Amino acid sequence: MNFFRGVMGGQAAGPQPSGAETIQKLCDRVASSTLLEDRRDAVRALKSLSKKYRMEVGAQAMDHLINILQTDRSDSEILGYALDTLYNIICNDEEEEQDESEDESAQKQADDLGAQFTDQFIQDPEHVTLLLALLEEFDFHVRWPGVKLLTALLKNQGIQVQGIILVSPMGVSRLMDLLADSREVIRNDGLLLLQQLTKTNAAIQKIVAFENAFERLLDIITEEGSSDGGIVVEDCLLLLLNLLKNNSSNQNFFKEGSYIQRMKPWFEVGDDNSGWSAQKVTNLHLMLQLVRVMVSPVNPPGATASCQKSMYQCGLLQQLCTILMATGVPADILTETINTVSEVIRGSQVNQDYFASVNAPSNPPRPAIVVLLMSMVNERQPFVLRCAVLYCFQCFLYKNQKGQGEIVATLLPSTIDANCISAGQLLCGGLFSADSLSNWCAAVALAHALQDNLTQKEQLLRVQLATSLGKPPVSLLQQCTNILSQGDKINRRGSKVQTRVGLLMLLCTWISNCPIAVTHFLHNQENVPFLTAQISENLGEDERLVQGLCALLLGICIYYNDNSLENYTKEKLKQLIEKRIGKENFVEKLGFITKHELYSRAAQKPQPIFPSPEQMLFDHEFTKLVKELEGMITKAVHKSSEEEEKEEEVKKTLEQHDNIVTQYKELIREQDAQVQQLKEEVSSMSSQNEQMQSTITQQLSQIQQHRDQYNILKLKLGKDNQSQGDGSHMNGLQTEELTQLREEVEELRKQSALLQTQLGDKEALINTLKSETAQTADGSAAGSENTELLQELEALRSQVQSQSAEIHQLQTEKQDMLKRSEAAPLSESVPGSDGLVDAGKTAELESRLAAQTTELERLKEEAKSSSESRAELEQQLASSTSTVAILQTEKAKLQTEVQESKKEQDDLLMLLADQDQKIHALKQKLKDLGEPVDDEDDLDAKDDPTDDDDEDEDEDEA
Repeated sequence: MNFFRGVMGGQAAGPQPSGAETIQKLCDRVASSTLLEDRRDAVRALKSLSKKYRMEVGAQAMDHLINILQTDRSDSEILGYALDTLYNIICNDEEEEQDESEDESAQKQADDLGAQFTDQFIQDPEHVTLLLALLEEFDFHVRWPGVKLLTALLKNQGIQVQGIILVSPMGVSRLMDLLADSREVIRNDGLLLLQQLTKTNAAIQKIVAFENAFERLLDIITEEGSSDGGIVVEDCLLLLLNLLKNNSSNQNFFKEGSYIQRMKPWFEVGDDNSGWSAQKVTNLHLMLQLVRVMVSPVNPPGATASCQKSMYQCGLLQQLCTILMATGVPADILTETINTVSEVIRGSQVNQDYFASVNAPSNPPRPAIVVLLMSMVNERQPFVLRCAVLYCFQCFLYKNQKGQGEIVATLLPSTIDANCISAGQLLCGGLFSADSLSNWCAAVALAHALQDNLTQKEQLLRVQLATSLGKPPVSLLQQCTNILSQGDKINRRGSKVQTRVGLLMLLCTWISNCPIAVTHFLHNQENVPFLTAQISENLGEDERLVQGLCALLLGICIYYNDNSLENYTKEKLKQLIEKRIGKENFVEKLGFITKHELYSRAAQKPQPIFPSPEQMLFDHEFTKLVKELEGMITKAVHKSSEEEEKEEEVKKTLEQHDNIVTQYKELIREQDAQVQQLKEEVSSMSSQNEQMQSTITQQLSQIQQHRDQYNILKLKLGKDNQSQGDGSHMNGLQTEELTQLREEVEELRKQSALLQTQLGDKEALINTLKSETAQTADGSAAGSENTELLQELEALRSQVQSQSAEIHQLQTEKQDMLKRSEAAPLSESVPGSDGLVDAGKTAELESRLAAQTTELERLKEEAKSSSESRAELEQQLASSTSTVAILQTEKAKLQTEVQESKKEQDDLLMLLADQDQKIHALKQKLKDLGEPVDDEDDLDAKDDPTDDDDEDEDEDEA
């Protein structure tokens, strides 16, 4: 413990060990201690020494620290100490605080320590993989040092570490999880880590973007307050710039994900724009750069146009124009906003038209273009702002012939309004002002109004300028050449080089590819001598560019000369060059343009970016013109008169041949068109002919089928024989309709036969019921009538009742006789006579009574049987009644269907007649086309025998 007290600052007896010795002992303790607490104390001591003894700790302890990371994963405290120690020896940030008096070589050696230790650490890629695995630990003391260490490794050896992380499974995904950490310190350092990770590595940029980085970063920006946020917003914007710059895949993903629409709220500024903080200016500047990345001219044209369209549709362009016209906006934000608006409208007709309609909030309102041009020609405005306005004007006119016409129209006499300032007036004022930068900017802006637009070049020749009172007006072209010659006479020391370069670029752009403008330029007798004098003189370095531009202008006058002026034909101008300048000297002077150091810088990007006003000499579009014309002018100058004549003759011959060839081509084209048309007609007629042939074949077969069907239908429906002759002319139904009709008729026929059978069965059943009813009623004439049966049953009941009454009467008489016989004594009666009478009477009565009883029993049995028969008959009668009703309904339905069948047959006859007429018309068309067609009579003649036989067979069947 005394050893650790000494290390940690405690008092110890004896001489103090050196730093290297102490570090060596600590490393031994880390390597040999078995107790976790001892190793933890040793690593903590190394951490405290790592800043002061960076080299010693890095050289001796790195392997032990990496071993701690591998073996002691369970203890977060020792992991945190080890990661902090590694960060201290790898990170170079602390070196910035060293004393300036240190030797330069020692300082450089200290700066290289981080790179050396980084190389040692990443020598084994598994160390980086181990570090990525430790970042999954949620413990703050492990995760935060791990993030800082990986960031330091990326700063020192970014490409190598990026490669290791790229091939590590889920390596980038683990780092993206840092953005979702609830602890802001880790999240913010995670942003710094991702910034280093995504630098100049398109593959990692794509992976990060598809890990939902855009959504998370935009959410963080919104949570932190957008442009009013702090340093975290700045870090998010820097990361977004890394992901989108020069990465078309991520740009397309950003646009398709509708993230452009989420940028609009960033640029909502209030009326009070005073007191912007430095952080807000930085944030808004980065936001504007982010918009420019999406619409940069170096992007693919299709992607740029799509982003420009989205920015207009979501209102982002309108919001930027609001900032452009707002008051109190800081100058650098205003400049960057102008540059951003420039690229949003560049080459987009819709956006350019909207920008032309924007007015500044002034009284009276002025177009935004006019207000911007006022700043451009104002020498009191900042240089970068004037460059931005020029770029905005160039982008407004880029591929915008409508805008070019509107600008040139403000210079024409018929459209000048004296009450308001126009863009043309501002450009003319800047062109002829005393400020050379205004001259150059106005000349370049006016040249862009003429770029690739022959109509406006000719229109600008009409512009007249009033130079002074009492003198006639001069043309704009003449005034430009006057300024060139006067400026050369007044000052040859180069102070006006910028003005002359601007005017020469304007003249070259104006007369190139415009023979009328060349004629106007040559018409002034002073112009050619001035150009030859400028080219032939030997001037200093500053004047070389002017000489080259004069050579270019003279060369354009030769190349685009239509020989309309006798004194300045192509040949005479070349002779003048050969005598006054020399062809080789002329070509050498012409080459001064492309050899100038500022030429290549201007040719790189459309935006005019110059470190100082004096270096503002070339325009991007003009460099393209020079590249196009230099070779052609050189060839034109070197050609001799004989070659020129031969070339002219060849040209004329070629033109004649071209005219003849053109005429023949036109004739051949017309003939080809006619042949093609005839081929199409023949093909169409052939296909129609084939269709007609197939249609005729089908119709002939259908006609035969229709004839057969008609004959059958005529026989079944009882039609007159006269209708037989008309049957050959009945057609018109298509095969499908006839087949359907035949199926319906056949089905109706089957249904009719079935109903006929059912009706016969029902009628037989009714007859059976009638016969049974007649037998039960003992031959009564009532038959099956229910009323007569009831009457018979009532009569039977009455008969039974009468017989019962008679029997009852006989029984009463018998009882009376018995009583009388008992009352009279036998002795008083005549012996033998009265007794016999009474005995016979009694026997007779008894026999009659027995007979009546027997008859009564028989009648009861008959009544019972009749009652049962009556119930059965009533049941059968009810069933028969319902059956009869059903049969009557079916009979009515059958009659209706028969009527419909008759009507459909009549319609069939009409359709057959229409079909015959169509076939006749088709045959007539075929005859007109020259196709052989059999007449209908011939077909009938061929078909008649068969038809007669069929008719005979049908009649026999009927």
